[in-house]
Amino acid sequence: MSDKPRVLFIGSLPPPIHGSAVVTQQIKDSELIGEFFLGDWVNMSTSRQMKEIGKWTLSKPFRLIGALGKTLWFLLKKQYDICYLTIACHGGAFLKDAPFVLLCKLFDNKIIIHQHNKGMSKDVDRWPYRWLLPLVYKNAKVILLSWNLYPDIERVVPKGNVMICPNGIIVTDHEYKERNNPIPRLLFLSNLMPSKGVFVLLDALKLLKVKGYSFVCDFVGGETKEINAQRFANEVNKRGLNKLVTYHGRKYGDEKEKMYNNSDIFVFPTENETFGLVILEAMSHHMPIISTDEGGIPDIVKDGLNGLIAEKRDPESLAKCISQLLEDPELRRQMGENGFKILQEKFTKEQFERTMLSVFNKVLRQTDNITD
Repeated sequence: MSDKPRVLFIGSLPPPIHGSAVVTQQIKDSELIGEFFLGDWVNMSTSRQMKEIGKWTLSKPFRLIGALGKTLWFLLKKQYDICYLTIACHGGAFLKDAPFVLLCKLFDNKIIIHQHNKGMSKDVDRWPYRWLLPLVYKNAKVILLSWNLYPDIERVVPKGNVMICPNGIIVTDHEYKERNNPIPRLLFLSNLMPSKGVFVLLDALKLLKVKGYSFVCDFVGGETKEINAQRFANEVNKRGLNKLVTYHGRKYGDEKEKMYNNSDIFVFPTENETFGLVILEAMSHHMPIISTDEGGIPDIVKDGLNGLIAEKRDPESLAKCISQLLEDPELRRQMGENGFKILQEKFTKEQFERTMLSVFNKVLRQTDNITD
């Protein structure tokens, strides 16, 4: 019988593909974590496509009941040293996820909550959140992606119960190559959601067109209930950007790599973000980044060093940042090189897994000070 500590992992796994699910899958596939821990897994996701997120479907209650039943079965059958959960921290999604934590607490398990979202501060004074949030998070250790995200949870989670673990990706040394695009290519890669800055970017592109800048912009990502392909096409047409903007849908593997390799500037004007894995992917391709100071992004994008920070929900600020890079190919190259160095130093898959391993070990030891 193995003497490895046993962990019950409860989180969302792909599909659909989004930041939390990607990171959870990364932990599931980690040979390093698997070397030191025995794990059982429960997929708590009730959505199987991006368009199902935030939308009620007949299948969701059955998926939720199934996941809760599987969790209870594991807890009855085995004794765990740690229960690791990735739950939503606000709104209806929190109400859906909270029972998973409470089930684990019934069996007196040590709890780690890996927070990939935010919004707790909006709910903390509302019923039933004002009593349910403290109940769920009491004595739980919480992993945040950045200290910039702590103010959102500070009224519920003591600072001493917080650990920081930035995301990381597999880094392949994509040697920098001149794109040689006669017209600079901008790339937006995310699911089509207003909160990711889709409309702000289209408005900024309209401003740049009026000012006479030459560019093309590729949008890559899945349709959502808020923005499908038809609505996106209508918004592009309304702004007179038909010849400048192309929507490519989802791209994976080699097709996604090709989009990165053929683009000069990565633009991600998100309004609601915790970290932004796509930024790391773009940095691995030596691309300069234009984004916002949302969530943990300032830890990744250093304004003026490996990219530019635009004001949120401000097309003029975004257009100004884009124009600065459109006008200066050498600045684009230098920022791309700087970004790749930052990625190698701080945000690799290996660094992420080592930090996660350290987190699990600290929780097992129940140290008093775990805020390193």
